[in-house]
Amino acid sequence: MEHDRNALIPALSALADSGRLRMLRLLERAELSVGEIASALQLPQSTASRHLKTLMDSGWLTRRSVGTAHLHRLADDPLPEPLRGLWKSARAGLGHSPQLEDDDRRLSSVLAERARDAEAFFGRVGGEWDQIRTQLFGRAFTAEALAALADPTWTVADLGCGTGDAASLLAASVKKVIAVDREPAMLRAARKRLESTQNVEFHAADLESLPLATASVDVAFILLVLHHLEEPQKAVNEAVRILKPGGTLVVVDMTPHERKEYRELMAHRHLGFSSGQLQQWTEVCPIDLAHYRPLRADPNAAGPGLFVARFCRREES
Repeated sequence: MEHDRNALIPALSALADSGRLRMLRLLERAELSVGEIASALQLPQSTASRHLKTLMDSGWLTRRSVGTAHLHRLADDPLPEPLRGLWKSARAGLGHSPQLEDDDRRLSSVLAERARDAEAFFGRVGGEWDQIRTQLFGRAFTAEALAALADPTWTVADLGCGTGDAASLLAASVKKVIAVDREPAMLRAARKRLESTQNVEFHAADLESLPLATASVDVAFILLVLHHLEEPQKAVNEAVRILKPGGTLVVVDMTPHERKEYRELMAHRHLGFSSGQLQQWTEVCPIDLAHYRPLRADPNAAGPGLFVARFCRREES
């Protein structure tokens, strides 16, 4: 009995770290390599390896080798008692949070990427095609080609244009792009990037007070900007004002998260937006939320999850 009690001490100690709890939660769902765990949890691989060793040494995990890779999973699945009871309590204590939802999204992306890799392995030429295509043509052509879906008669507003990434993609496919940003350094970079493009108009302005005529724009984009604004509703109202009846507003921003340090480090005023908050915007201006979905998580991305939302300006009665 004393031996069993002593064996539980390292097992209990291993559960004292939130990172290891998140790791166990994923390893209960899937058998993963250290690289996949690091991607899913956004940890340095050295940190993931250290946590794995602690969990292995304390009896929480088993490991098997597949070629040169080592795959880890929850021990014996289901766990033997008394570890099973300990894990049940610890897992219940985790509850639900945006961080765990982000873990789940990244795990889904990791597993999807693994499936794609497996298909590529058996595809011979197909397995090398992405690399060959990138060497021949680069990576930018797909996004530029998709931009051609835009109507060539459109006037598009890129609100909070930054260094002009979206404007540079759209300019070749639409009649006119209006790039707006309040930061002089951003506008200078965007002007330099687009100096050879004739159909881009630049404005230095706040998004809450746009120097653009009412009903003058077919489509407006607000990409990763609203979380910086004290009152996002005002910027949305202005974007809707400049839209023609039936026009479209596209918003990309972060889903709700708990990274409070972003307020200090990057001047974020809001820690993401829920679909409910977006719906509230439509209650005070003449738009409807036509489409909302979280974007697929990139396992290599370090930030919170993103969403895309499409709003439609109501037709005038």
